[in-house]
Amino acid sequence: MVDIAFGPTPGQRPDLSNRNEAYLDMVRRKRMYGGILIVIFVALMASGWNLAEERNAGGFLDGLHQTFAFPAEVLSEAWEKRALLPGLFWDHIPALIETLNIAAVATLLGALAAMSLSLLATRGLARWPRLIPVFRRTMDALRAIPEIVIALVLIYILGGGPVPAVIAIALHTGGALGKLFSEVAENADLKPIEGLQSVGANWSQRMWLGVIPQVAPNWLSYALLRFEINVRASAILGFVGEGGIGHDLKLAMQWGQGRYDEVVAIFALLFVTIVVIDQISDRYRQKLVKGH
Repeated sequence: MVDIAFGPTPGQRPDLSNRNEAYLDMVRRKRMYGGILIVIFVALMASGWNLAEERNAGGFLDGLHQTFAFPAEVLSEAWEKRALLPGLFWDHIPALIETLNIAAVATLLGALAAMSLSLLATRGLARWPRLIPVFRRTMDALRAIPEIVIALVLIYILGGGPVPAVIAIALHTGGALGKLFSEVAENADLKPIEGLQSVGANWSQRMWLGVIPQVAPNWLSYALLRFEINVRASAILGFVGEGGIGHDLKLAMQWGQGRYDEVVAIFALLFVTIVVIDQISDRYRQKLVKGH
């Protein structure tokens, strides 16, 4: 008869020396790896700094003391003309509304595209499992190309205006949200889908009735977060002739001194708008995800 005992023999103290040695060895390895990573990081930062300094036209260190010269000039002129700021706020409200419209339409189109791509690229849910890599690489490509690059290409095709901005932001949004939507859909419970399949539901019906009700709160939360990002993106695209408040900001800065009060008014209006959107969307994200 075989006697199998677990743990140390009664009356015998466990040998902790080997455990302590193993623990100390693990700590030493972690410290060594951490030190190596820090050395590599410092070396890369130093080499990058030297390369940037060599290619910089004026020299970063030579102009470091002038960092706050331009902002000080802008703020001083705006302070002298502070009585005009309320009127400037009102003048740029139409451009701000155009920027919000660009962001909203682009977010809606991108979210719809992301819903389709994510379901087609999710393992266990995809209609054509062999094409999952194709849909995943499509989302990667849409995320990899910046909005401003897409917008610059579309300007030559469609001309200036809000339409190229909407398309550019929607394409990038589709890739970014598609990745997030797919990760959420991978955690969906498959039992409702199996139940629908057992009664003859097709793929679209299984997704609409079995998956989307489970993932809708998280999807809406991500879409609201992306809307905040797209408001900033639509303002930036205004600098390349895509309309909106960014275009007004570009014109004001091009004129230089004499219109710096307008620059401050646009920045302040855009900042307040983004803060308001952030607060509203954060509140609704909490309700959607946590239920309160």
